[in-house]
Amino acid sequence: MLNWIGIAAINLAIAVALGAFGAHGLKAMVSTQQLEWWHTATLYLFVHALGLLLVGLLIRLNYATQTTAWLLQIGIVIFAGSLYAMTLGAPRWFGAITPIGGVLMIGGWLWLAVSTFRLSHSSP
Repeated sequence: MLNWIGIAAINLAIAVALGAFGAHGLKAMVSTQQLEWWHTATLYLFVHALGLLLVGLLIRLNYATQTTAWLLQIGIVIFAGSLYAMTLGAPRWFGAITPIGGVLMIGGWLWLAVSTFRLSHSSP
């Protein structure tokens, strides 16, 4: 079983570093639109890394499954990664994969909801 709490902590450290880089290192190098992509990527990385931290705790307590964590993590990489890549010069068509990451993150939260509802109905 993966250590999702550790993975979440790594995501959070990356979010801080990339947020700082965006705030201080990119301002003069990219357009306003690209800076907005960077900020959106960082916001979603932070929020979903915090969510993944919670999911990691829920997995350890047997209240959630690893499927939720996998959906969130893959979603984070695709969503934020594609926005970071476009900011750094990847072609605009790269943005076509961004929504796939968003759908995976939504799926992760819905999977958590469904699995916890199932758990609560199966308890005596």
